[in-house]
Amino acid sequence: MSLPKVSIVIPSYKPAHFEQSLRSAIGQTYPNIEILVSDNCPTEEIRDTCARFPGVIYQRNSAIREQNVLASFYSGKGEYIKPLFDDDILHPFCVERMVAAARSQADVQLVFSASQVIDVDNQRTETRRPYEVSGSLSGRDLQRSMALGMRNFVGEFSTILFRRDTLWNIGWRDLFRIGDHDFTLGLADVAAFCNLARGGNAFYIDEELSYFRRDQRLQSNSNISANPNFGFCFSDYFDLLRVSYQGGEISAEELAGVQPAVLAAYHQLKDVFAQMEPARDRYLRDLDKLQAPR
Repeated sequence: MSLPKVSIVIPSYKPAHFEQSLRSAIGQTYPNIEILVSDNCPTEEIRDTCARFPGVIYQRNSAIREQNVLASFYSGKGEYIKPLFDDDILHPFCVERMVAAARSQADVQLVFSASQVIDVDNQRTETRRPYEVSGSLSGRDLQRSMALGMRNFVGEFSTILFRRDTLWNIGWRDLFRIGDHDFTLGLADVAAFCNLARGGNAFYIDEELSYFRRDQRLQSNSNISANPNFGFCFSDYFDLLRVSYQGGEISAEELAGVQPAVLAAYHQLKDVFAQMEPARDRYLRDLDKLQAPR
């Protein structure tokens, strides 16, 4: 039986840890991969690094942030797409394990795993295991859990693998959009996970297969001092609740039931992030429509 091709796509900007990331892609035990780097670095450091590794597909890209991410995703030619961000690391068995999980059930559209947070010195600082055993859940339940819990238990793009045909069916304009809300500036990853798993299943592997780096010195969307849109990473959960109700993933009773949690989060963060108040108001307006007498 032939093994499907997997595209490891690396949207890159920061050269500091890039070679470690690239080496972790090259070092995969899975034999049928292509490695594609989409480079937006203002210097030639990433290009020069790629030039030292034959077979790495390099493309220069003038797009920034989410547009560079999209460009890398849609450039992959494999049956499966495996994102890897430029300062994260993959376990050598990552792709092998994820492809096996994806092929274990016909309706698996998204695979994710346990992961580790690492620091600048590759020291482990936090283990993330949302479940105690491997198994699948429906795309609907994936979205319900993240909306009602107001948390991203999947992780970052570096911890997932998904089907290329699902990506193309969604289209680049809608990957980060659910219902009437565009999540690009905040929970783009959460919106993408929901869209990629919709209509099928997500499979969780209870093994640490990726390592997410936190280096607060670097320009990163996870660095509050470097990302002016960081507040959307919190306020977007209010909109995720709304659009999940609109799409039928959660009920009217559930939408109303999380109001205390929404208001608690709003009061905790309203003086820190200007995005909280408009998002709270959108949530309350939708809630008022449900509770208005007919």
